[in-house]
Parts: sequence; structure tokens; C-alpha cells
Amino acid sequence: MALVRLAEGPIITAQLTDVALDEVKIDMPVEMVTRKLRDLGPEGLIVYGYKFRPLLVER
Repeated sequence: MALVRLAEGPIITAQLTDVALDEVKIDMPVEMVTRKLRDLGPEGLIVYGYKFRPLLVER
């Protein structure tokens, strides 16, 4: 889990993805991505949610 400051100002807690724990830095630029969170029951319902990963390309 990480504290992520959004461009609009609020700070949220969110999961990080696509990064090793020892590579995480304070004030590291990140971007939101949609990821599969879990499967629910035998119906095969898939739950998606947001996570953050290191920014791949500076904007």
C-alpha cells in the first residue's frame, strides 16, 4: 500500500504494481492503471480496480 497524491491534490491509499518494494521512492511519479483484483464465485465474475505503477513516460 502507498499514499498517492493525485494531480487534483487529494491523497489516497492505493496498491502499487509493476515495481519491487526496494525500488519504491518518496515522490516517485506514478500513473493509475486498471488491474484484475479477484474472481468471485463459480459464476466467474471478475472484479477490476485501480492500482498505481511507476510512470513509464514523462508527460
